[in-house]
Amino acid sequence: MRFTTARRWLAGVGVAGALVATATAAGPATAGAPAGELDVFFADTTIAAGSAGKIESPVLYSTSGPLTLHELTIRYDFADLAGKVKVAEEEEEFGDCTPSGATALTCTIPYPIDVYEDGLAGVAWVVLAPTEEAEDGDEGDLKVSVSAAGVDTVTHTAKIRVGEGVDLAAGDELTRSGKPGGKISTPLTVANDGETTIQGAVAVFYNDYAFRSTTRFSNCTYADQDLLTCKFDEALAPGGSYSATLPYTIGADTEAPGGAYGEIVWMTTAEFEDYVAYLAHRGVTDLGKPGTDGELDLTQAGGVQAQGRQADTDPENNWSSVALEVTGKNGADLSAIGATLTGEAGDVVTAKLGLRNEGPATIDATRGGGSFTNVHVTVPTGTTAVGVPENCSPRDSDGSGDWEQFGKTGAPAYHCYSESFIKVGDQHAFEFKLRIDNVVPNATGSIEINIDCPCEGRHSDLDGSNDEAKILVNATEEGGGGGGLPVTGASTGIVAAVGLLLLAAGVFGFVLARRRRTRFVV
Repeated sequence: MRFTTARRWLAGVGVAGALVATATAAGPATAGAPAGELDVFFADTTIAAGSAGKIESPVLYSTSGPLTLHELTIRYDFADLAGKVKVAEEEEEFGDCTPSGATALTCTIPYPIDVYEDGLAGVAWVVLAPTEEAEDGDEGDLKVSVSAAGVDTVTHTAKIRVGEGVDLAAGDELTRSGKPGGKISTPLTVANDGETTIQGAVAVFYNDYAFRSTTRFSNCTYADQDLLTCKFDEALAPGGSYSATLPYTIGADTEAPGGAYGEIVWMTTAEFEDYVAYLAHRGVTDLGKPGTDGELDLTQAGGVQAQGRQADTDPENNWSSVALEVTGKNGADLSAIGATLTGEAGDVVTAKLGLRNEGPATIDATRGGGSFTNVHVTVPTGTTAVGVPENCSPRDSDGSGDWEQFGKTGAPAYHCYSESFIKVGDQHAFEFKLRIDNVVPNATGSIEINIDCPCEGRHSDLDGSNDEAKILVNATEEGGGGGGLPVTGASTGIVAAVGLLLLAAGVFGFVLARRRRTRFVV
């Protein structure tokens, strides 16, 4: 499940970003390892010869459950890059980094660091800079080792490459408007703001669900109707500007009135290779399928064909966006789904609770990353919750509770967060395991959705009469039933939210002039 905060981060390959491969966001490569263990990742990075380099940090993962690290030490070994790339501390505010000879840097963090399965970046930032002798084609390995009190040392080896410096620049920010089912088109524009011919480029898209692609170009990739990437082999001459037209249909099930947003980031071919390696580490290997409707052409520069590797010297100008105003009226009705259970004293029964989107609009809150609704579950009389979903935390009758103790058992009630996206007809489940302590006829609990609380996620609802359902244990004939949920899970397939990993800011280096701290969330 995705319980992320997806904002817009940084630029260029300094973006970090992604395909969310399934309704369950891809976890780190070591997911499933024993609790209390640590993992580290450092992105493959291409830097430009003669530039100031890029800023990067490792990403720390807990392989199972929250982990607090004490006496954290991060060591960078760049002996394989000697004479090609220098690794130096970017700032001193987050720790103390000391050179270990000419080809190693050791950073110690004097305060506790909390790490989660989502991952954490922004600790021990370093500058990866080419030496004066570095040339296009140089490359080598950077070994990153992480240790802390009570956990085993973990390592990751990243490929650092030196390429020719170029400057891709995206087009202007745009606005469009239309009704659900209507058609719009947007220009896809890129310029070469540098003095060197750019040998091919890749556009990576982060569009909200409203942007449906009905034309599918052969040099672009798609997941269902979501446009993911477009690759261009054309050489882009210095000072030149190039454009193509992208046609979209506004999804007929888009909420209205409302808004949607699309973003595009341009990468060099080498930087896109780094990005694909990052996605593979996150378990994302399906980057969509190419279309069959012919090639999408930029204005041809002619002449030179793609060769060698290149890196962008100013990723800040690689972004463009489209703000879409969706007009008309098209809402959604969420309905609660309860459960009817039976058992003897001492039995543990499973309550498959949930909610369903009755339509007619799909709810897409992925850009904000929060819940599309909030859920309150009251545990039935005479039972104890001995198994609680990871997105539910204890709640008292007055609304207070252990809001951060997700999955904690034994509470009388729970506040649960939904995912960020639900299509029409889809249903989301919250599975509770209840121990029957005492057999009470018609023991009753409830699930309430779209509750009013001091938290994000409350969504407008076309029909509030179906927002509550019973959880009945050992119901008599007179007691009625609470229904039940044949759990299907979310059916989003590959969500074209390149941004949910495109946001993993800090995972790919960004230009030295940009100083920003972003928590890594996926």
